[in-house]
Amino acid sequence: MQFGIFTVSDVTTDPTTGRTPDDTERVKSLLTIAQHADQAGLDVFATGEHHNPPFVASSPTTILGYLAGTTENIILSTSTTLITTNDPVKIAEDYAMLQVISDGRMDLMMGRGNTGPVYPWFGQDIRNGLELAVENYALLRRLWDEEVVDWSGKFRTPLQGFTATPRPLDGVAPFVWHGSIRSPQIAEQAAYYGDGFFHNNIFWPIRHTKQMVNFYRQRFEHYGHGAADQAIVGLGGQFFARKNSQAAVDEFRPYFDNAPVYGHGPTLEDFSTETPLTVGSPQQVIDRYASMREQVGDYQRQLFLIDHAGLPLKTVLEQIDILAEEIVPALRKENESKRPAHVPSNPPTHAEMVAAARAKGEQHEHVVAEDRWTGKTAEDDAEAAAAATPAGVGTPARQGAAFGL
Repeated sequence: MQFGIFTVSDVTTDPTTGRTPDDTERVKSLLTIAQHADQAGLDVFATGEHHNPPFVASSPTTILGYLAGTTENIILSTSTTLITTNDPVKIAEDYAMLQVISDGRMDLMMGRGNTGPVYPWFGQDIRNGLELAVENYALLRRLWDEEVVDWSGKFRTPLQGFTATPRPLDGVAPFVWHGSIRSPQIAEQAAYYGDGFFHNNIFWPIRHTKQMVNFYRQRFEHYGHGAADQAIVGLGGQFFARKNSQAAVDEFRPYFDNAPVYGHGPTLEDFSTETPLTVGSPQQVIDRYASMREQVGDYQRQLFLIDHAGLPLKTVLEQIDILAEEIVPALRKENESKRPAHVPSNPPTHAEMVAAARAKGEQHEHVVAEDRWTGKTAEDDAEAAAAATPAGVGTPARQGAAFGL
Protein backbone atom coordinates (compact mmCIF):
# COMPACT_ATOMS: atom_id res chain seq x y z
CA MET A 1 0.00 0.00 0.00
CA GLN A 2 1.21 3.48 -0.84
CA PHE A 3 1.38 6.28 1.70
CA GLY A 4 2.23 9.87 0.97
CA ILE A 5 1.35 13.51 1.32
CA PHE A 6 -0.40 16.11 -0.79
CA THR A 7 -0.37 19.89 -0.69
CA VAL A 8 -2.99 22.49 -1.50
CA SER A 9 -0.18 25.12 -1.48
CA ASP A 10 -2.01 27.71 0.60
CA VAL A 11 -0.21 30.85 1.72
CA THR A 12 -1.57 31.39 5.23
CA THR A 13 -0.50 33.55 8.14
CA ASP A 14 0.91 31.64 11.10
CA PRO A 15 -1.60 32.56 13.85
CA THR A 16 0.99 32.02 16.59
CA THR A 17 3.56 34.46 15.17
CA GLY A 18 1.60 36.66 12.76
CA ARG A 19 4.14 35.90 10.02
CA THR A 20 2.99 35.31 6.44
CA PRO A 21 5.37 33.75 3.89
CA ASP A 22 5.47 35.31 0.44
CA ASP A 23 4.75 33.32 -2.71
CA THR A 24 8.41 32.62 -3.40
CA GLU A 25 9.03 31.22 0.05
CA ARG A 26 5.94 29.06 -0.14
CA VAL A 27 6.87 27.60 -3.53
CA LYS A 28 10.37 26.82 -2.26
CA SER A 29 8.86 25.16 0.81
CA LEU A 30 6.85 22.81 -1.42
CA LEU A 31 10.08 21.61 -3.00
CA THR A 32 11.70 21.12 0.40
CA ILE A 33 8.68 19.20 1.68
CA ALA A 34 8.67 16.85 -1.32
CA GLN A 35 12.40 16.23 -1.11
CA HIS A 36 12.16 15.53 2.61
CA ALA A 37 9.28 13.11 2.01
CA ASP A 38 11.44 11.28 -0.54
CA GLN A 39 14.36 11.06 1.88
CA ALA A 40 12.04 9.88 4.67
CA GLY A 41 10.85 6.99 2.50
CA LEU A 42 7.27 8.02 1.77
CA ASP A 43 5.76 6.69 -1.45
CA VAL A 44 3.95 9.67 -2.99
CA PHE A 45 4.08 13.45 -3.16
CA ALA A 46 1.12 15.16 -4.85
CA THR A 47 0.36 18.78 -5.57
CA GLY A 48 -2.94 20.46 -6.34
CA GLU A 49 -3.58 22.95 -9.12
CA HIS A 50 -4.94 26.38 -8.24
CA HIS A 51 -5.02 29.68 -10.10
CA ASN A 52 -6.05 32.07 -7.35
CA PRO A 53 -4.70 33.37 -4.04
CA PRO A 54 -4.04 32.18 -1.39
CA PHE A 55 -2.71 29.19 -3.39
CA VAL A 56 0.53 29.14 -5.38
CA ALA A 57 0.62 25.77 -7.17
CA SER A 58 -0.59 27.05 -10.53
CA SER A 59 1.82 24.90 -12.58
CA PRO A 60 2.00 21.32 -11.27
CA THR A 61 4.20 20.00 -14.07
CA THR A 62 6.81 22.69 -13.39
CA ILE A 63 6.97 21.68 -9.72
CA LEU A 64 6.97 17.96 -10.47
CA GLY A 65 9.44 18.28 -13.34
CA TYR A 66 11.94 19.94 -11.01
CA LEU A 67 11.33 17.27 -8.39
CA ALA A 68 11.88 14.53 -10.95
CA GLY A 69 15.52 15.64 -11.09
CA THR A 70 15.98 16.21 -7.36
CA THR A 71 14.29 13.16 -5.83
CA GLU A 72 15.09 9.48 -6.20
CA ASN A 73 12.20 7.18 -5.35
CA ILE A 74 9.02 9.04 -4.53
CA ILE A 75 6.12 8.93 -6.99
CA LEU A 76 5.29 12.41 -8.27
CA SER A 77 1.60 13.08 -8.74
CA THR A 78 -1.10 15.67 -8.77
CA SER A 79 -3.96 15.83 -6.32
CA THR A 80 -5.82 17.85 -8.95
CA THR A 81 -5.20 18.36 -12.64
CA LEU A 82 -8.05 20.51 -13.90
CA ILE A 83 -9.57 18.42 -16.68
CA THR A 84 -12.35 20.97 -17.18
CA THR A 85 -10.43 24.19 -17.78
CA ASN A 86 -7.12 22.91 -19.19
CA ASP A 87 -6.91 22.04 -22.86
CA PRO A 88 -6.62 18.23 -23.11
CA VAL A 89 -3.97 18.68 -25.82
CA LYS A 90 -1.80 20.59 -23.34
CA ILE A 91 -2.44 18.03 -20.60
CA ALA A 92 -1.46 15.21 -22.96
CA GLU A 93 1.82 16.86 -23.87
CA ASP A 94 2.74 18.24 -20.44
CA TYR A 95 2.23 14.96 -18.59
CA ALA A 96 3.82 12.82 -21.29
CA MET A 97 6.84 15.12 -20.94
CA LEU A 98 6.81 14.66 -17.15
CA GLN A 99 6.49 10.92 -17.64
CA VAL A 100 9.56 10.87 -19.89
CA ILE A 101 11.62 13.13 -17.61
CA SER A 102 10.76 11.10 -14.49
CA ASP A 103 11.27 7.71 -16.19
CA GLY A 104 7.67 6.84 -15.42
CA ARG A 105 7.86 7.78 -11.73
CA MET A 106 4.60 9.72 -11.85
CA ASP A 107 0.85 9.61 -12.23
CA LEU A 108 -1.89 12.23 -12.13
CA MET A 109 -5.35 12.87 -10.78
CA MET A 110 -8.09 14.44 -12.86
CA GLY A 111 -10.47 16.76 -11.07
CA ARG A 112 -12.79 19.71 -11.53
CA GLY A 113 -11.31 21.73 -8.67
CA ASN A 114 -13.16 23.63 -5.97
CA THR A 115 -12.95 27.20 -7.29
CA GLY A 116 -15.97 28.22 -9.36
CA PRO A 117 -14.45 31.39 -10.91
CA VAL A 118 -11.66 29.36 -12.54
CA TYR A 119 -14.09 28.43 -15.32
CA PRO A 120 -14.55 31.93 -16.83
CA TRP A 121 -10.87 32.70 -16.23
CA PHE A 122 -10.12 29.98 -18.76
CA GLY A 123 -13.04 30.67 -21.07
CA GLN A 124 -15.43 28.00 -19.81
CA ASP A 125 -18.85 27.86 -18.17
CA ILE A 126 -19.12 26.10 -14.80
CA ARG A 127 -22.55 24.79 -15.83
CA ASN A 128 -20.72 22.58 -18.34
CA GLY A 129 -18.35 21.20 -15.72
CA LEU A 130 -19.35 17.54 -15.89
CA GLU A 131 -19.70 17.52 -19.69
CA LEU A 132 -16.27 19.09 -19.98
CA ALA A 133 -14.79 16.45 -17.68
CA VAL A 134 -16.23 13.65 -19.82
CA GLU A 135 -15.40 15.07 -23.25
CA ASN A 136 -11.93 16.37 -22.37
CA TYR A 137 -10.85 13.11 -20.80
CA ALA A 138 -12.13 11.06 -23.72
CA LEU A 139 -9.98 13.21 -26.03
CA LEU A 140 -7.00 13.02 -23.69
CA ARG A 141 -7.07 9.23 -23.75
CA ARG A 142 -7.10 9.23 -27.53
CA LEU A 143 -4.19 11.68 -27.68
CA TRP A 144 -2.12 9.33 -25.53
CA ASP A 145 -3.26 6.07 -27.06
CA GLU A 146 -3.36 6.98 -30.75
CA GLU A 147 -0.48 8.24 -32.87
CA VAL A 148 -2.66 10.36 -35.17
CA VAL A 149 -5.98 11.79 -33.98
CA ASP A 150 -8.94 13.12 -35.94
CA TRP A 151 -11.49 14.49 -33.50
CA SER A 152 -14.40 16.88 -33.13
CA GLY A 153 -16.47 17.69 -30.08
CA LYS A 154 -18.53 20.35 -28.36
CA PHE A 155 -16.02 22.41 -26.40
CA ARG A 156 -12.88 22.93 -28.50
CA THR A 157 -11.88 23.25 -32.12
CA PRO A 158 -11.56 20.01 -34.11
CA LEU A 159 -8.28 18.19 -34.60
CA GLN A 160 -7.20 16.79 -37.95
CA GLY A 161 -4.21 14.49 -38.26
CA PHE A 162 -2.84 15.71 -34.90
CA THR A 163 -0.03 13.96 -33.02
CA ALA A 164 0.70 14.96 -29.41
CA THR A 165 4.41 15.09 -28.57
CA PRO A 166 6.33 13.65 -26.89
CA ARG A 167 4.68 10.28 -27.11
CA PRO A 168 4.05 8.53 -23.78
CA LEU A 169 7.02 6.67 -22.33
CA ASP A 170 7.32 3.18 -23.86
CA GLY A 171 4.04 3.83 -25.66
CA VAL A 172 2.01 3.55 -22.44
CA ALA A 173 0.04 6.44 -20.96
CA PRO A 174 0.47 7.45 -17.30
CA PHE A 175 -1.79 5.89 -14.70
CA VAL A 176 -4.75 8.18 -14.04
CA TRP A 177 -6.84 8.76 -10.94
CA HIS A 178 -10.19 10.53 -11.04
CA GLY A 179 -10.74 12.63 -7.95
CA SER A 180 -14.19 13.57 -6.73
CA ILE A 181 -15.83 14.31 -3.43
CA ARG A 182 -19.52 14.22 -4.33
CA SER A 183 -20.05 13.47 -8.04
CA PRO A 184 -21.03 9.89 -8.90
CA GLN A 185 -20.58 10.80 -12.57
CA ILE A 186 -16.82 11.04 -12.00
CA ALA A 187 -16.76 7.73 -10.13
CA GLU A 188 -18.61 6.29 -13.13
CA GLN A 189 -16.03 7.74 -15.50
CA ALA A 190 -13.16 6.23 -13.52
CA ALA A 191 -14.89 2.86 -13.53
CA TYR A 192 -15.66 2.98 -17.26
CA TYR A 193 -12.00 3.44 -18.16
CA GLY A 194 -10.69 1.10 -15.47
CA ASP A 195 -8.78 3.99 -13.88
CA GLY A 196 -8.24 4.74 -10.20
CA PHE A 197 -10.78 6.59 -8.05
CA PHE A 198 -9.59 8.95 -5.32
CA HIS A 199 -12.02 10.22 -2.71
CA ASN A 200 -10.41 13.18 -1.00
CA ASN A 201 -12.66 12.96 2.01
CA ILE A 202 -10.92 15.52 4.23
CA PHE A 203 -14.19 17.39 4.84
CA TRP A 204 -16.63 14.48 4.77
CA PRO A 205 -17.75 11.72 7.14
CA ILE A 206 -16.67 8.17 6.36
CA ARG A 207 -20.25 7.10 5.58
CA HIS A 208 -20.24 9.39 2.53
CA THR A 209 -16.84 8.10 1.45
CA LYS A 210 -18.07 4.54 1.77
CA GLN A 211 -21.04 5.28 -0.46
CA MET A 212 -18.92 6.85 -3.22
CA VAL A 213 -16.23 4.16 -3.15
CA ASN A 214 -18.76 1.33 -3.18
CA PHE A 215 -20.48 2.86 -6.20
CA TYR A 216 -17.15 3.07 -8.05
CA ARG A 217 -16.32 -0.52 -7.16
CA GLN A 218 -19.67 -1.79 -8.45
CA ARG A 219 -19.28 0.05 -11.73
CA PHE A 220 -15.65 -1.06 -12.13
CA GLU A 221 -16.82 -4.65 -11.98
CA HIS A 222 -19.77 -3.89 -14.27
CA TYR A 223 -17.39 -2.72 -17.01
CA GLY A 224 -15.37 -5.91 -16.79
CA HIS A 225 -12.11 -4.63 -15.34
CA GLY A 226 -12.07 -7.13 -12.49
CA ALA A 227 -13.87 -7.89 -9.26
CA ALA A 228 -15.20 -4.95 -7.26
CA ASP A 229 -12.61 -5.44 -4.53
CA GLN A 230 -9.81 -5.21 -7.13
CA ALA A 231 -10.70 -1.65 -8.12
CA ILE A 232 -7.94 0.90 -7.44
CA VAL A 233 -8.98 3.25 -4.62
CA GLY A 234 -7.26 6.14 -2.86
CA LEU A 235 -8.30 8.24 0.13
CA GLY A 236 -7.35 11.63 1.47
CA GLY A 237 -6.72 12.38 5.12
CA GLN A 238 -5.35 14.84 7.67
CA PHE A 239 -3.49 14.44 10.92
CA PHE A 240 -1.31 16.27 13.39
CA ALA A 241 0.67 14.13 15.81
CA ARG A 242 2.92 14.57 18.81
CA LYS A 243 4.12 11.99 21.29
CA ASN A 244 1.65 13.37 23.83
CA SER A 245 -1.90 13.65 22.50
CA GLN A 246 -2.81 16.74 24.52
CA ALA A 247 0.35 18.46 23.35
CA ALA A 248 -0.73 17.79 19.76
CA VAL A 249 -4.17 19.30 20.38
CA ASP A 250 -2.74 22.35 22.13
CA GLU A 251 -0.21 22.99 19.35
CA PHE A 252 -2.59 22.46 16.44
CA ARG A 253 -5.69 24.21 17.80
CA PRO A 254 -4.73 27.81 16.87
CA TYR A 255 -3.95 26.68 13.30
CA PHE A 256 -7.28 24.89 13.03
CA ASP A 257 -9.23 27.78 14.55
CA ASN A 258 -7.79 30.29 12.07
CA ALA A 259 -7.47 28.16 8.92
CA PRO A 260 -9.09 29.85 5.88
CA VAL A 261 -11.11 26.75 5.00
CA TYR A 262 -12.57 25.59 8.30
CA GLY A 263 -11.50 28.21 10.81
CA HIS A 264 -14.20 30.01 12.80
CA GLY A 265 -16.58 27.11 12.12
CA PRO A 266 -16.94 23.76 13.89
CA THR A 267 -14.77 23.10 16.90
CA LEU A 268 -11.66 20.99 16.46
CA GLU A 269 -13.34 18.23 18.44
CA ASP A 270 -16.51 18.24 16.30
CA PHE A 271 -14.58 18.39 13.05
CA SER A 272 -12.35 15.51 14.14
CA THR A 273 -15.41 13.42 14.94
CA GLU A 274 -17.12 14.00 11.59
CA THR A 275 -14.08 13.92 9.27
CA PRO A 276 -10.80 11.96 9.08
CA LEU A 277 -8.84 14.78 10.76
CA THR A 278 -7.00 13.14 13.66
CA VAL A 279 -5.04 15.21 16.17
CA GLY A 280 -3.26 13.29 18.89
CA SER A 281 -0.60 10.64 19.39
CA PRO A 282 0.82 8.53 16.52
CA GLN A 283 -1.12 5.55 17.88
CA GLN A 284 -4.38 7.47 17.66
CA VAL A 285 -3.64 8.26 14.02
CA ILE A 286 -2.78 4.61 13.37
CA ASP A 287 -5.99 3.38 15.00
CA ARG A 288 -8.17 5.86 13.09
CA TYR A 289 -6.74 5.13 9.66
CA ALA A 290 -6.45 1.38 10.19
CA SER A 291 -10.23 1.39 10.53
CA MET A 292 -10.76 2.94 7.09
CA ARG A 293 -10.53 -0.40 5.29
CA GLU A 294 -13.46 -1.65 7.35
CA GLN A 295 -15.61 0.97 5.63
CA VAL A 296 -14.24 1.14 2.07
CA GLY A 297 -12.48 -2.22 1.68
CA ASP A 298 -8.82 -2.80 0.92
CA TYR A 299 -7.43 0.22 -0.87
CA GLN A 300 -4.15 1.17 -2.49
CA ARG A 301 -3.19 4.76 -1.67
CA GLN A 302 -3.54 6.98 1.40
CA LEU A 303 -2.46 10.62 1.13
CA PHE A 304 -2.33 13.09 4.01
CA LEU A 305 -2.60 16.87 4.00
CA ILE A 306 -0.11 18.16 6.58
CA ASP A 307 1.39 21.44 5.30
CA HIS A 308 -1.58 23.79 5.49
CA ALA A 309 -3.14 26.45 7.72
CA GLY A 310 0.12 28.36 8.24
CA LEU A 311 2.09 25.57 9.91
CA PRO A 312 5.82 26.41 9.92
CA LEU A 313 8.05 24.45 7.56
CA LYS A 314 10.01 23.02 10.49
CA THR A 315 6.80 21.60 11.97
CA VAL A 316 5.72 20.13 8.64
CA LEU A 317 9.06 18.33 8.26
CA GLU A 318 8.66 16.96 11.78
CA GLN A 319 5.21 15.65 10.85
CA ILE A 320 6.68 13.92 7.79
CA ASP A 321 9.21 12.16 10.03
CA ILE A 322 6.49 11.02 12.44
CA LEU A 323 4.43 9.78 9.52
CA ALA A 324 7.30 7.89 7.90
CA GLU A 325 8.88 6.47 11.06
CA GLU A 326 5.91 5.67 13.30
CA ILE A 327 2.60 5.78 11.48
CA VAL A 328 3.21 4.32 8.02
CA PRO A 329 5.05 1.14 9.11
CA ALA A 330 2.22 0.24 11.48
CA LEU A 331 -0.53 1.05 8.97
CA ARG A 332 1.21 -0.82 6.17
CA LYS A 333 1.65 -3.90 8.35
CA GLU A 334 -1.95 -3.80 9.53
CA ASN A 335 -3.49 -3.28 6.10
CA GLU A 336 -1.33 -5.76 4.22
CA SER A 337 -1.87 -8.50 6.80
CA LYS A 338 -5.59 -8.43 6.01
CA ARG A 339 -5.44 -7.90 2.24
CA PRO A 340 -6.64 -10.90 0.16
CA ALA A 341 -4.09 -12.27 -2.28
CA HIS A 342 -6.15 -11.31 -5.36
CA VAL A 343 -6.45 -7.62 -4.35
CA PRO A 344 -3.63 -5.33 -5.56
CA SER A 345 -1.48 -3.75 -2.87
CA ASN A 346 -0.58 -0.74 -5.02
CA PRO A 347 -1.69 1.04 -8.16
CA PRO A 348 0.05 -0.37 -11.25
CA THR A 349 3.60 0.84 -11.85
CA HIS A 350 4.80 2.01 -15.23
CA ALA A 351 6.74 -1.24 -15.69
CA GLU A 352 3.62 -3.27 -14.89
CA MET A 353 1.52 -1.30 -17.36
CA VAL A 354 4.15 -1.73 -20.07
CA ALA A 355 4.24 -5.48 -19.46
CA ALA A 356 0.43 -5.66 -19.58
CA ALA A 357 0.32 -3.67 -22.81
CA ARG A 358 2.88 -5.93 -24.45
CA ALA A 359 1.03 -9.03 -23.30
CA LYS A 360 -2.19 -7.61 -24.73
CA GLY A 361 -0.39 -6.86 -28.00
CA GLU A 362 0.94 -10.39 -28.21
CA GLN A 363 -2.53 -11.73 -27.48
CA HIS A 364 -3.95 -9.55 -30.26
CA GLU A 365 -1.33 -10.83 -32.71
CA HIS A 366 -2.28 -14.36 -31.72
CA VAL A 367 -5.99 -13.63 -32.34
CA VAL A 368 -5.20 -12.09 -35.75
CA ALA A 369 -3.21 -15.18 -36.67
CA GLU A 370 -6.15 -17.38 -35.61
CA ASP A 371 -8.53 -15.24 -37.67
CA ARG A 372 -6.50 -15.99 -40.77
CA TRP A 373 -7.37 -19.64 -40.22
CA THR A 374 -11.00 -19.19 -39.20
CA GLY A 375 -11.89 -16.54 -41.76
CA LYS A 376 -13.20 -14.10 -39.12
CA THR A 377 -12.96 -10.48 -40.29
CA ALA A 378 -12.35 -7.09 -38.69
CA GLU A 379 -16.03 -6.28 -39.31
CA ASP A 380 -16.97 -9.30 -37.20
CA ASP A 381 -14.79 -7.96 -34.34
CA ALA A 382 -16.34 -4.49 -34.65
CA GLU A 383 -19.86 -5.89 -34.43
CA ALA A 384 -18.94 -7.95 -31.36
CA ALA A 385 -17.37 -4.93 -29.67
CA ALA A 386 -20.45 -2.80 -30.37
CA ALA A 387 -22.68 -5.48 -28.90
CA ALA A 388 -20.55 -5.61 -25.74
CA THR A 389 -20.49 -1.81 -25.21
CA PRO A 390 -22.97 -0.63 -22.55
CA ALA A 391 -25.85 1.37 -23.99
CA GLY A 392 -25.07 5.07 -24.22
CA VAL A 393 -21.36 4.64 -23.56
CA GLY A 394 -18.48 4.57 -26.01
CA THR A 395 -18.09 8.03 -27.50
CA PRO A 396 -17.59 11.23 -25.50
CA ALA A 397 -21.07 12.52 -26.31
CA ARG A 398 -22.76 9.22 -25.52
CA GLN A 399 -20.76 8.88 -22.30
CA GLY A 400 -22.32 12.13 -21.13
CA ALA A 401 -25.77 10.64 -21.56
CA ALA A 402 -24.76 7.48 -19.73
CA PHE A 403 -23.48 9.51 -16.79
CA GLY A 404 -26.75 11.41 -16.54
CA LEU A 405 -25.33 14.66 -17.91
